[in-house]
Amino acid sequence: MMELSPVRWVAHILRHPVDGFEDMRWKKSGSLKIAFFIVFMLFLANIANERLYGFNHYIPYDRIFNVVPYIVKSFVIFGAWTVGNWSVCSLLDGEGKMRNICIYSAYALIPYTAQMFINTILSHFLIRDEYVFMAIIRIIGIVWSAVLLFSAIRSVHQYSATKTIAAIALTIGAMAIMLALLVLFLSLIQHVLIFFSTLFTEISYRIRS
Repeated sequence: MMELSPVRWVAHILRHPVDGFEDMRWKKSGSLKIAFFIVFMLFLANIANERLYGFNHYIPYDRIFNVVPYIVKSFVIFGAWTVGNWSVCSLLDGEGKMRNICIYSAYALIPYTAQMFINTILSHFLIRDEYVFMAIIRIIGIVWSAVLLFSAIRSVHQYSATKTIAAIALTIGAMAIMLALLVLFLSLIQHVLIFFSTLFTEISYRIRS
């Protein structure tokens, strides 16, 4: 295969979801900058999908914008996937480095991210009876990304199909553990901050009195 630019590698993978990542692996291609840009676009797509959707299809109940849930849905979950897959596959004799896992997984998110932007735009033009077209686009984006992600993990670690499925399942389990520990850690930090805030308030009150 001829040498391709980083952007053309993205197009090649989208056109060849089964063997595109294998081609990229042999050429040792892939860009972290493009990977980070895709995850950032996923972050924007999550915001658009929930805050800018057409009122004919969805009305957000919360009036106050909070960026934290969208950070969790994009950056945090993607980071947990990357670290979790690297940790699990290191035990399963996987050949992929964390850099490659990050790049390949991000590339696989392109159809999923694109369908959110497309449906957000269509929601302002289509009525509810035409929602079936948006549902089809959503399904295509999810399935396309699922196929790409499967091919990405299989290629980056040089696994068989069965081992790839096992690695993905174990990665999801590792993500659940990491996110649970993160929630417990943040809860602990919150309680510690509340304790010191209460202590400071009590000391200040006694000093003034």
